[in-house]
Amino acid sequence: MMSRFRPGARHLTTLLGLYAFGMILHFYIQASALGFDAGAAWDWTAGQLPMFFWGSAFFFSLLCGAAALFRNVYGGSLLVGIVAALTGLAIFEKMKATGEPLFPWDLLQLKNMSEMASMAGGLFSPVVLVLTALVLAGLGWMIFKLPKLRFPLALRVALAAASITAVALFVQTAGGKYPALLDKLSYQNIFWDQKANYRYNGFVLAFASNLNQALLDEPEGYGREAVEDIAKRYGSLPDAPPSASPSEPPNIVFVMNEAFFDPTRMTKYSLAEDPVPFVHGAQQTRPAGYVLSPEFGGSTANVEFEALTGLSMSLLHDGSVPFQQNLTKQTDMPSIVSILKGRGYDALALHPYDKTFYSRNQVYPMLGFERFIGQDDMKNREWLGSRSYLSDMAAMKEAVQELEQAEGRPLFLHLVTMQNHYPYTNKAIHGGNTIEAKGVDPALQDQLETYVEGIKHTDGALRYLNESIQKLERPTLVVLWGDHLPGLPAKIYEDAGWTDERLRHETPLLLLANYELGREPLGTISPSFAGPLALRYAGMEQPAFYKLLEAVRRQLPGLGKKVTLGAGGAELDKQALTEEQQRLLDDYRMIQFDLMEGQGYAKELLFGTGA
Repeated sequence: MMSRFRPGARHLTTLLGLYAFGMILHFYIQASALGFDAGAAWDWTAGQLPMFFWGSAFFFSLLCGAAALFRNVYGGSLLVGIVAALTGLAIFEKMKATGEPLFPWDLLQLKNMSEMASMAGGLFSPVVLVLTALVLAGLGWMIFKLPKLRFPLALRVALAAASITAVALFVQTAGGKYPALLDKLSYQNIFWDQKANYRYNGFVLAFASNLNQALLDEPEGYGREAVEDIAKRYGSLPDAPPSASPSEPPNIVFVMNEAFFDPTRMTKYSLAEDPVPFVHGAQQTRPAGYVLSPEFGGSTANVEFEALTGLSMSLLHDGSVPFQQNLTKQTDMPSIVSILKGRGYDALALHPYDKTFYSRNQVYPMLGFERFIGQDDMKNREWLGSRSYLSDMAAMKEAVQELEQAEGRPLFLHLVTMQNHYPYTNKAIHGGNTIEAKGVDPALQDQLETYVEGIKHTDGALRYLNESIQKLERPTLVVLWGDHLPGLPAKIYEDAGWTDERLRHETPLLLLANYELGREPLGTISPSFAGPLALRYAGMEQPAFYKLLEAVRRQLPGLGKKVTLGAGGAELDKQALTEEQQRLLDDYRMIQFDLMEGQGYAKELLFGTGA
């Protein structure tokens, strides 16, 4: 009798051991989301025991599934442990670089694993990497030497079925399917503030809850009639006077420059020379201002989403990435690309990097781009130094050649650069640093100087672009802005007093052209208003949707998650908007829902295009 009982007891003990290992993995993941602060992770665990045990059950289910798949329990556990370890590092590095937690849609970038590894170069200490490799090798050796611990076939099948069922139940529960269970766990779906969501509910439950999260909720009263009313209201508005009068439809160039920020604004640091003399000079003689970026330190595609579509990240749930969550599912989306193509323009996208990053290879054609030049297609391939991205000068030369070769029809060219992308831990990426920064923490001085060196080269590339467009026969307008502030260490910003949310999201905005633009101050505006701005300075009529955007811009020029700017650029309390401001925002939200999640009535009614 005892011989028959012992295997069952051994298997039960093994399962208990797997659950204990699941608790360890859960604690590790939670610690990584809190900056690898074990004390903070322990405080969360003690305060949220039901959620901790529920999340640990998720890891237990994964371990059981791995044990069923690999037969050897140790081998399956090692695989899950390695994946958890790498996930924890990714969580920590994303939080450190952008201040944002890891979201499910971030995993779509796994198809760009080699590029992601390149971006992360220099972020991990060689000592940490070596120690990690040694630990993993040691674990592998132990597994090889330990006695084989295997479940019988019948138990493996049962474990596999239970594991799949448990994981599905976990995801469904986090998505809100079983509210009574969520209440017992004290879970709160704080979808509008993802940082608070992850802090309160813990990484595992918050991450799972986002698997089924819509980007925005349906506004009350949504339907064709509501969209028709908005279309009539704004479509009947007169066109605003054009801000410039080119002799013919001009080429329009969007230059969204990676991490382009004016470091001289951080006056607590002293730079040996001005890294952006051309930009500073142009700001005095041409229309200039700032963009209120929806992002900080990363998530370039979200800034691009605003600029191309005219839609606003501020109206989407916190943490959204519409390029990957929404636009890849669409067959078409009205944009400045489609508007200009309807007026006889050719459309070209240029990005000196992998085309598949942020699914641009799928999104760009859907927005209306006829051609997309990526890094492998470029004729101009120049680097500033080792382990760097293609230079801004190479990108500008490529853009100028395309403008020179454009025949007959005007060209809309959308350029997203890469040169100044983080990390800045390798000062050789820009060919060596030539501008000394004083007043910065010595341990971080190289990183700031490396970034400044890159911006210096960007300034030269922009000078080249400006000089080149002066030689073109066709009028040409360039709208230049930075996508977000650079992902420098937080201490650099803190020591500079650069902690105000508005300052953390303002990047330079500058217009260049080979015809008269005047020098109107542009103030601080959201990227969503880049399309109407371009048409205004191109002397063109605005479609009804752009008239709506212009009405919003006049009242609320800056729309961010944490910062809202009113007329004149003053910061506003979102809870204290005037009746007119709230109505404009409600109309804007209605159209955004219609285009992204609704029936698309606005495609015809506000853009004049069929669905």
